[in-house]
Parts: sequence; structure tokens; C-alpha cells
Amino acid sequence: MEKKTMMENYTRAAYEKGVFAGAWLLAENGEIVTKGAVGFHDPAGRLPMQEDSIFDIGSVSKQFTAAAIMLLRRDGLLDLEDEITKFFPDIPFKGITIRHLLTHTGGLPDCFAWIIRTAKTEHTIPDNGVVLRFLTESGKTPDFAPGEQWAYSNTGYALLAEIAAKVSGIPFAELLQKKLFEPAGMTSTRLCHRIRDGLAIENLAEGLCYENGGWVAAQDSAWKDVVVSLDGSEGDGFVKSNIFDMLAWDRALRNDTILTKEEQAMMYTPARLNNGEIGGGGYGFGWGIFDQEGLARIAWHEGNLPGYLSWYGHFLDTDRVLAVLCSRDGFDARAIEGFFNGMLTIALGYEGQPVQLTEEMATVDPDRSGWESFCGAYETKGTGYLIEKIYPENGDLFAEIFDTESGRRFAARMYPFGENTFGIRESSDDIVFEDGCLTFGDNSCKKL
Repeated sequence: MEKKTMMENYTRAAYEKGVFAGAWLLAENGEIVTKGAVGFHDPAGRLPMQEDSIFDIGSVSKQFTAAAIMLLRRDGLLDLEDEITKFFPDIPFKGITIRHLLTHTGGLPDCFAWIIRTAKTEHTIPDNGVVLRFLTESGKTPDFAPGEQWAYSNTGYALLAEIAAKVSGIPFAELLQKKLFEPAGMTSTRLCHRIRDGLAIENLAEGLCYENGGWVAAQDSAWKDVVVSLDGSEGDGFVKSNIFDMLAWDRALRNDTILTKEEQAMMYTPARLNNGEIGGGGYGFGWGIFDQEGLARIAWHEGNLPGYLSWYGHFLDTDRVLAVLCSRDGFDARAIEGFFNGMLTIALGYEGQPVQLTEEMATVDPDRSGWESFCGAYETKGTGYLIEKIYPENGDLFAEIFDTESGRRFAARMYPFGENTFGIRESSDDIVFEDGCLTFGDNSCKKL
């Protein structure tokens, strides 16, 4: 079956299961192989999705931040080995360079929870300069010494935007527009703050979150504090674009319109830690680097924020690009991860695995005899989703979860995958019980 048919069938199946609503595009050698849109713009389901619909692409934006830094480096306004204190001497974090920020190896603590609390306390939507306040006022210490570990850092990319604005002398959004989007022919793309500035964006696909059995606008959901409080951020996200502009960006990269081949090669080179190991499974400057011999070498990134999910792949060993932009979030994280993987598989010329919801993957008629031993309170340490308590309800197990990033708590039904392994819709990570401990993602916590 040809890629066009496979991808059209795959997106339709994902839409019918509630996993995907958005637009996609696959191009090879500059020619569109398949494109399309499914779903609706609005919670009421009245406005059909369009192929040129605009989406917030989330952290896919980081590649633009990195590209802007490379242009400022070319102009002699900064160097990759410059320490951040060169630009902002009051920041009490020493030894962290621009290179560390680009590759998520600087060790800066996460700023989101602090910014959300500050925004609520001060009754404002702060601009991106609040990241400087966070670094100087929060009292947080480094998560690790520069170059010792890899940890994804929105703080670092927000700080890169502040550095770029300072050395260029123009606002970061204007820098991206003049240096990247306009030269690349990305006529529908911009970095903007829709909520903070009260903007009406034509043809915007409204970001929707699944809540209480239905879809609601992200700014009206349980994620409201996150969506509103962080709307002034820059560098780490908040670029709005569509599939056709992302194709234009791919062509600009391949034609060396903005960045030279040498500059791009630097960006696509995985960072190494101080011990020589590759960090983050392969991450360059604003790009994840997938490199599997005999299959593909891809510079890629995903975006994930309340109401929006996105995946973008710039293939390095062949002239191919895949853009998948979605305006639904929170229905089933495991299913959406499988969907994105399936889209990539089809782009590579193979048939994608059927999209499955978490409950469809669960064990049928599981043995519940040992479940009582899993129930109780657990220590909470680490970042991301922390499970505070496991409890039974109507024959099933539920997890009470605290999200360290947003500060919200929620209950999640657990679906059994084995004797001591479970999954939840809200995360693609497994929950594993063993020897009185609970492991969930990168966190392992003892039962209290």
C-alpha cells in the first residue's frame, strides 16, 4: 500500500478513536506525498479543521531558538562557550555556557512552577524576563554541575531568548520574524502571546483538553493556570505555525537559505557529557537526533503543552520531512505516542502498528489478588508526575498524582499490563511495583 493511502487511513482511524484531530504533511524531494486535516477547530465541533490551520507547535519551537543563536554567533555577538553570567552577571549559576543551554546539559532548575505561582500571586501574565527573576530570586540551586548530566530544560531555552534579545538589541519575536520566518517564506508563522495580548489569530485550531468525558478549551480546563500564566514565555515554545510553513522551513534548511551546512552540522551533532557519553539519547542544538544505521537519521522534535501536541522530523539522510500537528491533548498519552510512532513508520515506508488506547492494551480479566499490597501512600521525590497514593475503587486501582510542573493534583485509573505493571491514560510511562517501591518514569519511590 502506498504511503498516501496508509497515512490517510491511519489519521482517520486515530481521529475516530479520539486520539488525533489536526493536520499532517509528508513531503519527499520537495514534493508533497500526502497532506490532510481531520477534526474540528472548536469544542462544539462546528468549525472543520483545515489543511492550513494554525497550531501552537510547543517545543518544536526550540529549533528556531537554536537557529537564531547560530546566526548571532555568525555575527560575532556571542560565542557558544560564553557563560550566561557574561550577559546577566546577577545570575548565581556559574560555569553554564550557551552550549550547555542549547543541549540541555546546564543543570538549571525548572522554572514553570515558580512562574505559575508568581503569576497568580501578582495577578499578571509575566513576560519572558520573569526567567531572570526566577534565576535570581527563587533560591533554587543547580540540579547538577554543567555537563555532568542531561535534563530537558525549558528554563535554559527561555534564557537563550533573553540572551538573544539582549545581544541583538531587538525583541526575540521580532528577531525570529526577520531572521528566520520571513527569509524562509513562512508567511503564517510567528511567535506571539495570544492570551496575554488578547490576539485573535485567524484560522487558529483551538487547543482542546479532554476533561470529564468531553473536550474543553485549554484555557478553560484544569490546566488554566499553566496555559494562562506561561503565555508570556519565549524561546522554549509559543511559536504558531502550520504544516505548509513547516515544509517551507524544511526547504530553507536544505537550500542553506538561512543556516550554512556547517552550522546545521553542528546543530545535528549529539551533545556529549563531561564523561564522553551522549546525553539525552542524542540531542543537538534544539533538535533530538535519531540515528539508526540502516533505517534513518532524523533531526526531530515533539511539542507537548495543554491543548496541543506536535511532531516534526527533518530527515538527514534523504530529502524527506514529516509534520504532524494536533489540537487535542489529554485523551490518551500512550495512544498518541503510538500514533506519532506509526506516522513515522509510514513515512519510512512501513505499515504502522494500529492505534490502541490504553484500555485496549490492558490485560483482560487480570489477577487482582496482589493489588491490595500496592495500595497506600508513597514518598514523593523527583520531578514530573509523582504518585502520592494508590487506592482501590470499584474493583480497579487508582493513582493520586501530583504534577510538579503545574502544581495540580488528579486521580488516574490504572490499567493492568502484567502482575505488577500498570499504565494510565495520562502518561505513556509504566507504573511498576517491586520490593516495596513504585517506579514511574524516572522516579522510584518507597511505600510509606
